[in-house]
Amino acid sequence: MNDDNETYLGAALPRFSKAAVVRAFGTPLEIKDVPIPTEVEPGALIVKTSACSICGTDVHLARGNLALKVDLPVILGHEMVGRVVAIGQGAERDSVGQPVRIGDRILWTHTSCGSCYFCTVANQPTLCENRRAYMYESSEKPPYLLGGFSEYGYVLPESGRVRVPDNLDDAVASLCSCAFRSVMNAFDNLGPIDPSEHVAIQGAGPLGILAAAVARVAGARTVSVIGAPASRLQMAKDFGATHTFNLEGSTHEERAEQLRAMTGGRGPDMVLEFTGFPGAFNEGLDLVRKGGRYLTVGQLGAGSTTFSPSLIVKKNIRVIGSFSGDVKSYWKALQFASAHIDHIPFRKMISGTYRLEDVNVALEKMHRLEEIKPLILME
Repeated sequence: MNDDNETYLGAALPRFSKAAVVRAFGTPLEIKDVPIPTEVEPGALIVKTSACSICGTDVHLARGNLALKVDLPVILGHEMVGRVVAIGQGAERDSVGQPVRIGDRILWTHTSCGSCYFCTVANQPTLCENRRAYMYESSEKPPYLLGGFSEYGYVLPESGRVRVPDNLDDAVASLCSCAFRSVMNAFDNLGPIDPSEHVAIQGAGPLGILAAAVARVAGARTVSVIGAPASRLQMAKDFGATHTFNLEGSTHEERAEQLRAMTGGRGPDMVLEFTGFPGAFNEGLDLVRKGGRYLTVGQLGAGSTTFSPSLIVKKNIRVIGSFSGDVKSYWKALQFASAHIDHIPFRKMISGTYRLEDVNVALEKMHRLEEIKPLILME
C-alpha cells in the first residue's frame, strides 16, 4: 500500500486501494492498485470495505456468462459492507434518516436517478433508465472504486445507503447486501402469504435458503425446498423449511406427485424460482396449482428454455419476475436478520473466509459448488 496520503474531510487515506479486477472474461482476477478519488462529491461517501461475500453472479460475470453490459476492466463483487471514512456534503444521513458518522458500518445500493418514468410513475427504481450498478463500470474511470473486492469503496451520490444494526457482524451484513435484499424484493413482488398456503422454493442456494426463512416467518403452512446436495437441503431445514426434495435420485414426476399429495392434490399455492437454470421454469409452471403464483428471480444468464404458453392460460397462473432490490429491500433484509439473528443461523451460511489475494481460489470453489457463500475479508 502506498503511504502517500491525501486528506478527505479530516480522514487520512492512501492514494490507492488494492482491488481484485476482471481484465478479461474467463481469466483469473488480478490484484491491482486502483486510485482512490481525491475529492468526495456532494452526497457521496468513501468506505473502507470490511468484507464482501461472493454471489453466483460474481462467478458468472468473471466467466463472461451474464447477459448484461460490463465495461471492463471492473472490480468484481457487489455484496459489500464497510465503514465510512469520508462523507461528502449532504451525506450525513442514510436513506432511512439515520445519522451517518465516520466509522459507521453501512450497506449501499446500486443507483437510481429518482426522475425517470420507472423511478417516479412506475415506482420501480430497480428498473431505473439511468441505473448504475457496482462491479459493472470500469475501474479505470472516476470514481474507480465501484466494486466490492477492494480495500476501499466509493458510494455514489445516487446510491441508497443503510446503517448496519450493531447486533449483526460483517458476514451477515454482507449477506444482506445482495442475496437477502433480492429475496426481500421478491417477496414484495410476490405479495402476502396466507397461513393456509403452501410455498415451494426451487433452489437450495443462498437465495432459496433465505427465502425459506422469510416464507416460514411470514406464516406459510408448509415451505418445501427443491434442490441439492443434501447438505444444502439440511441447511434449508435449519432456516425453516418444513419439507425438502432432493434433485439427486428423484424425477420431476415423483416430486410433483409428493407435493400434490401434501397439498390436497392441488400443488403449491406459490412456487418461487431461485435456481438460475432455465429448465426450472418448466417444472415450476407444472408444480404450481391452478390460479397460483409463480415467481422467478434466478434467471439472469443467457440460457433459454421452451415451454407451452397455454399452460399459463389454462392454469390461470400469475407469472412474476423480480429483479435486484432497492434501498427498501436492503433495509428490510437488515431488519429481518437483526430481529431473528438469535434463532435463524445466518452465520452458518458463510461457508469459508478468504483474504483478497485468494479471491480466485474462492471463486473457483464457488463455481464447483464447494462453497455456498464464501466471504472475502479486507481487514
